[in-house]
Amino acid sequence: MKKRNIAIIAHVDHGKTTLVDKLLQMSGTFRENEEIVNCVMDSNAIERERGITILAKTTAIDYKGYRINILDTPGHADFGGEVERIMNMVDGVLLVVDSYEGTMPQTRFVLKKALDAGVTPIVVVNKVDKDSARPKEVVDEVLDLFIELGASIEQLDFPVIYASGLAGTSSLDPDVNTQKPTMDPILDAVVKYIPEPDVDPNGSLQFQPALLDYNDFVGRIGIGLVKRGTLKLNSTVSCVRLNGSIKQFRIQKIFGYLGLQKLEITEAHAGDIVAIAGLPDISVGETVCEVGKEDALPHLRIDEPTLQMTFGVNTSPFSGREGKFLTARKIEERLMKETERDVSLKFKQIDSESWMVSGRGELHLSILIENMRREGYELQVSKPKIITKEINGTICEPFEDVQIDVPEEYVGNIIELLGTRGGTMENMENRERQVRLNYTIPSRGLIGFMTEFMTLTKGYGIINHTFKEYLPMVSTTVGQRKNGVLVSMENGKATAYSLGALEDRGVMFIEPGTEVYEGMIVGENNHDNDLAVNVVKGKNLTNTRSAGKDNTVVLKRPREMSLEVCLDYINEDELVEVTPVSYRLRKKILNANERKKYENKKK
Repeated sequence: MKKRNIAIIAHVDHGKTTLVDKLLQMSGTFRENEEIVNCVMDSNAIERERGITILAKTTAIDYKGYRINILDTPGHADFGGEVERIMNMVDGVLLVVDSYEGTMPQTRFVLKKALDAGVTPIVVVNKVDKDSARPKEVVDEVLDLFIELGASIEQLDFPVIYASGLAGTSSLDPDVNTQKPTMDPILDAVVKYIPEPDVDPNGSLQFQPALLDYNDFVGRIGIGLVKRGTLKLNSTVSCVRLNGSIKQFRIQKIFGYLGLQKLEITEAHAGDIVAIAGLPDISVGETVCEVGKEDALPHLRIDEPTLQMTFGVNTSPFSGREGKFLTARKIEERLMKETERDVSLKFKQIDSESWMVSGRGELHLSILIENMRREGYELQVSKPKIITKEINGTICEPFEDVQIDVPEEYVGNIIELLGTRGGTMENMENRERQVRLNYTIPSRGLIGFMTEFMTLTKGYGIINHTFKEYLPMVSTTVGQRKNGVLVSMENGKATAYSLGALEDRGVMFIEPGTEVYEGMIVGENNHDNDLAVNVVKGKNLTNTRSAGKDNTVVLKRPREMSLEVCLDYINEDELVEVTPVSYRLRKKILNANERKKYENKKK
């Protein structure tokens, strides 16, 4: 059977995973009685809820005598390292672009990775059935982007297919009336334009894992392309490690892919994308070869972490009330398990009860915390901090490309806000009462930015950002919260009476009946200093009737705090307590007098 290996790349939410769904359904890959859900490739609960792909997924379909291996890639910048490594496994990409939004920061990012790897592109203009679709202009934008990124003459001659992944229609014409309920134009283009895998079926074995998976039965699994020769089950092979040493092991399992199934197979040939198990610490970029014929492939680049935060054992007075896994040993085991699968994540022990965890960005780390919370872990985490690097004797920090789309009336506020956070404007353009701003900004300028951004734009602003490069550190102090907080000075249950009395002091995060402890943050102060408050005080009852009728206290709704908002919100001297039931904000030092002493010492 002839083979084609492709990756689907796009900006977040431009419809990659939905398109894969339809390719699987319409190619006849599913059995008639197989139950199919939407976004079938996003198997993780968080992926489904948020509508994002976190980990790259592998699938394959059979079409007109061809086995088409498809890799659905993440669109978010925090998971961009996977996109780069996947380019070593494929010979072509489907670049999916929204027919209204056009090219976005991540489109540029993923396309640059594809062009650098020299793979063949096919452009799919998706969502052409939208009322606001402008497919012809979008194709021009894509062409401009190809030229700007230095595409070769061959790469510039890309085929274009117009489709609606949701409706399952496609055609070769931008006119929406030509759409037909089939995905054949896309599959035909793959067969016609994407070259055969550039592999050697007769040479000695070469296989290089570009992605990792993990399961409890076989341990770590390496997913990659067989570049040369044949992989056979139960054969003894050599692994050329990243440090040049050689380790022999037996291949215990080989998994192939078809539709949603991971199939156990006995051998894989050059050009196949498969997963192998047998070496418990196999790593991305190592090369599996025949014994005695060790010939290593070039190492794959793994993106370095840019952000770090402290994970620690929960030390609050409520520790152990809501979670199953509380101990340092359990947390360390869980972090170890995560690094088995995620090569961009690193951690090291600080002391017996805390670890420094480094990742690609806030989303990367917050998804790990959310997964741990759902599995029953309790922990406390600090404010994220950027990782600096010394380059040629200069301290450098990560910078990001930021693209913001906002209605005209909010532009002034946003420009002012980005200015205070060390941003430099690169470009500004108007589009039908919408303004697009392009900025370069230090990564720490984006920590805590989202909450303020959404408030200023009343939820109408859209922001996309992607890592650009390490540049010399700027001296501005960015990323600290302006307002102080209201901190509970007592333990107990919050009362409506005391919350009502404090409403004019700031915004509350809790409602009556919430259990609080000394040092827990219960609200935001209107001023820039922290204020210790009593939220558990009840009304003193006397046997004298008051002249005025007792009024029922009507409270404003407390501010809702999601995990990302909490991580954005806290300052250096604060922590987020995360349990399977709640997120609580707290001071690192819970006692008010000890906090004062510590502050005075610092001054």
